[in-house]
Amino acid sequence: MRLQLLSDLHLETEAFDAEPAPGADLLVLAGDVDSSWEGLKHFRDWPVPVLFVPGNHEYDRRDIAEARAGLHALSDEHGFTMLDDASRVVSDEQGRRVRFIGSTRWSDFDLFGERERERAMRAAGYFQRVMAATVAGAPFDAAAVREQGLRCRAFLESALAQPAQGSEWDATVVVTHFAPSLRSCDPRYGRQPGTASFCNNDEALLPRAGLWLHGHLHCRHDYRFEHAGGSTRVVCNARGHRRKGEADGWQGGRLIEVFAEPVA
Repeated sequence: MRLQLLSDLHLETEAFDAEPAPGADLLVLAGDVDSSWEGLKHFRDWPVPVLFVPGNHEYDRRDIAEARAGLHALSDEHGFTMLDDASRVVSDEQGRRVRFIGSTRWSDFDLFGERERERAMRAAGYFQRVMAATVAGAPFDAAAVREQGLRCRAFLESALAQPAQGSEWDATVVVTHFAPSLRSCDPRYGRQPGTASFCNNDEALLPRAGLWLHGHLHCRHDYRFEHAGGSTRVVCNARGHRRKGEADGWQGGRLIEVFAEPVA
């Protein structure tokens, strides 16, 4: 199965028309497509199925619960499959079944451990003020983000712990907006408290998937996380902002093979 992965298009400010990648079996939208939601219409007549995991900016200036419900309704209207703490098994032309597990996976701010959590949450205050989102009438602050992040982590841990019964799937792909490892940090900023607003420490979960796709960082990554059972491939194909030079060299039409493609 060949995947096209797009994220961080930020169509609310960027003039850009995405094009289908020749040979793709599936399009994965890993969040921050358009904070206004208007740009999501661009993908409603896509020639292959679309899996959509919302990013943090899909919730900008909205109530979190109301936005989740609205995004589900919009995804149904456009014919997407929205993976919001949910799983879906998709078969390719060869009959191989791929289980996709999707979650925004908000930050829990434990990237650098419990002792650094408070500093990370203080740094997150800036990003939450930019989002200007609410939850049950209160600001969607760092504490509320952590609560959502822990909920997402519990879902992923439970979903990845489920054994395939009767060979229900042949491979597992996880899609999150936030990154699963510090190895995905933006080299421009490196290790600093604010990095915990972009990366989580989900390395203990990585061995349970063959491929982990994410967005959020406005840079590209393609690496192998080695573990006792082999390795898990981690890929980010975020476009970012052209005005900042982040889209330079970006390849929106690249294909990611689920089954046994070596990393260049």
